[in-house]
Amino acid sequence: MSDLKRYVATKLRANFADYRDKYETIRMRREDGILEMTLGTDGGPLRWERKAHAELEDAFNHIGRDRGNQVVILTGTGDEFSGPAADPVENRKYHHQTPDDWGELGWEANRLHSNMLAIDVPMIAAVNGPATRHAELPVMCDIVLAAESACFQDSAHFVGGLVPGDGVHVVFPMVMGLNRGRYFLLTGQVIDARQALEAGLVNEVLPCARLLPRAWELARAIMQQPELNRRYARVLLTEQLRRRMSELLPYGLALEGLCITRKD
Repeated sequence: MSDLKRYVATKLRANFADYRDKYETIRMRREDGILEMTLGTDGGPLRWERKAHAELEDAFNHIGRDRGNQVVILTGTGDEFSGPAADPVENRKYHHQTPDDWGELGWEANRLHSNMLAIDVPMIAAVNGPATRHAELPVMCDIVLAAESACFQDSAHFVGGLVPGDGVHVVFPMVMGLNRGRYFLLTGQVIDARQALEAGLVNEVLPCARLLPRAWELARAIMQQPELNRRYARVLLTEQLRRRMSELLPYGLALEGLCITRKD
């Protein structure tokens, strides 16, 4: 290995050993280049709050900078993917933030999505149960598998008192179609696994016991392709989403921030 390649490999790229055990809300294991990310809180399903938000933003950055990751599987712990469904009363604590507070959270929200899209290897979501908080994240994966018990909802934005501006306004209308996406966001609609399949949110619905084995089966099939085929296919097939996010995510965050930092 040349000195330049050695420098790039050791200094400019992420090393799995350095971030594998870094996060409290994400468990990671890697086998034959396939990285499995399991979201959770204290051994149970993920309870979405600031720590999870911050850790995912940072984790996606490291994963995208580690060339040892060849395929990524994203799943959850237990019988939920992410939750709980937001309580509108409890959610009010997020309705009033200082501009500085929102500047930090908005910066993080922007990078959460851009860092995920910067991962240049195929991503497979295995949605093991209800995804009622940031359900756009599994939907942004290239292949989306859902357990029969899964459902999807945007519980924390419009029906929770917030402008749906931090990525959901891009993903759901784009994936479901404009009218169905707007209805979903404005009503807090809960879409079960079969409805999600019909709406184009997921690709397969499986018994829970078959979910992760199927994700690994697909990951291993993808690994049969040469590395550059895998990477360039991911780049090509996410380009439309990446452009829409680049164009509309900062605008959405700005409008959400205007409401969050208002003084009543």
